[in-house]
Amino acid sequence: MIQVKRLGHATFTTPDLEQQIDYWTQVIGLTVVDQGKDRACLATRLGQECVFLERGSEKGHMPQIAFQVAPGSDLGEIAAKLRSHGVHSEFRKDISPGVRDAIAFRDPKGTLVEVYSEYEFAADDEGDGGVDPIKFGHVAYRVKDPQKLTAFYCDILGFRVSDWIGDHFSFLRCGVDHHTLNFVRYEDEALHHIAFELRDRGEIHNACDLLTKKKIQLVWGPQRHVVGHNIAAYHRNSDDIRVELFAELDQMKDETMGHWEPRPWHEERPLRPKNWPKDTLRSQWGFGSFGTFPGYP
Repeated sequence: MIQVKRLGHATFTTPDLEQQIDYWTQVIGLTVVDQGKDRACLATRLGQECVFLERGSEKGHMPQIAFQVAPGSDLGEIAAKLRSHGVHSEFRKDISPGVRDAIAFRDPKGTLVEVYSEYEFAADDEGDGGVDPIKFGHVAYRVKDPQKLTAFYCDILGFRVSDWIGDHFSFLRCGVDHHTLNFVRYEDEALHHIAFELRDRGEIHNACDLLTKKKIQLVWGPQRHVVGHNIAAYHRNSDDIRVELFAELDQMKDETMGHWEPRPWHEERPLRPKNWPKDTLRSQWGFGSFGTFPGYP
């Protein structure tokens, strides 16, 4: 089985490349590591590429996503494993400043997935300002068949199911974090939201203050979720991408133990992966706490 280790980067189309570069650098605090006339690559200040922008007519469309497997992995072997599952792939060179070799294929919803093993961290630009996230945390999709997408990413790319809500919302992990991918059932398939991890709950407070100064309104939160238990605040950027800023997400640091690290707000001791009832509340507390996941904004 292929074993994805972490979320790499995602590509978004935008009709206003300059405006989006300004948002991602001045508000979120990413740095531009490569830029051309119609494309830009941005990384966190800790050197991980995470957001790629391409000029296009559609706002906020995410046609591509990339993941890293263990350094030293043989991409040829990964291509062979994909073939054994009936998935066609092709080799690609220099997909970013930090990735020289990758293989590319499409998942069942048509998103182009790139997988690479070796990565060169971006240099420190010595800048500061913006929210300044630790990392690109997760991506959530609206899909017609969450079971099909969940099976693809688990059976072929090595993700594990952390939780389900009813039969319509899956949470998948590839490392210690509770989720790196979400799939939630909707008739119209599209990006649901993307999320960035901040250092702690204090940084969530600071980020909300910064968004206010930038005249960007929150659309949900701050709150503590029930599933995953992270503190989170959501806003939309000018391309209508819903961006979550979070901290304190559940972690499973030992897969053999099979439970999330103990935390005082957990409903069960120990708390293990489970299927939550369909009417599970969205949050323990905070703005929007009393709705259920079917009404997730």
